[in-house]
Amino acid sequence: MPELSDVPAGTGAQAARTNAAGRLLAVLDAFGPDQRSLSLSEIARRAGLSLSTAHRLVCELANWGALERGPTGRYSIGLRLLELAALSPRGLGLREAAFPCLDDLHHRTRGNVHLGVRDGVQVVYVETIRACATHPTDGRMGDRWPMHVTGTGLVLLAFGEHELQERVLRGPLERFTPLTVTDPAQLRRELAQIRRSGFAVARGRITLPDLVVAVPVYDQFGGVAAAISVVVETERARPQVLANMLTVASSAITRRLAPEPGRRLAAAARRRRGSGPVAAAVAGHVSAPG
Repeated sequence: MPELSDVPAGTGAQAARTNAAGRLLAVLDAFGPDQRSLSLSEIARRAGLSLSTAHRLVCELANWGALERGPTGRYSIGLRLLELAALSPRGLGLREAAFPCLDDLHHRTRGNVHLGVRDGVQVVYVETIRACATHPTDGRMGDRWPMHVTGTGLVLLAFGEHELQERVLRGPLERFTPLTVTDPAQLRRELAQIRRSGFAVARGRITLPDLVVAVPVYDQFGGVAAAISVVVETERARPQVLANMLTVASSAITRRLAPEPGRRLAAAARRRRGSGPVAAAVAGHVSAPG
């Protein structure tokens, strides 16, 4: 995961100069995967606020339950925000529907499994199950990554709107390893291949020893709601086999998201018309070649 700067985040600092709501959001925006516990002075600095203003806002958020104060006086995100997150159709509800399928994938592949959704031009992991390996790949729930470097991101980008694709392709395309694709023309060709095949395969984009395979997850109306992926060591990867397993899991998640039989059949018909050969093979109960 890219390191967050020690200086105030740009979005948070900018919001802090606008209005009361912006200042509250700047306080919350001070926290991140690598900043899970902050002192009052750290919150003020990262949010771009005076210490007195930060103190007042932190107290309001703590009284409401958005922040919690630990025994050492440091603050962390509170459970009240978890309650609100549970109301999001792309949050805990999606995780609950997907988790049994993700857990099965994890046990069968012995790899890292991710469930990602798009937020702007980034992919956010709303669920991860990490393998107990000697060199486990990075990735935790809540992590954000540029779409062009992850399997889930590539899938969501490939099946996203044309305007989104052009925005990402205009860059900048950040490089994490020598294998990260940063050439817009090459990335455009990859996205076209993903749309044709129905799945993404990428090697060494974030960590060199690893390969990721990802597929889209469709909602009950046939739209792409999320993406799931499996990350394994390149030396033991069998991309087609993993793609088949992921596609079966994706179909199971869609069924759990759409409990009404009529909606499930309609969604399946739309996917068969628009998906690649792997999805079509699974929909037709025919095993794709391994």
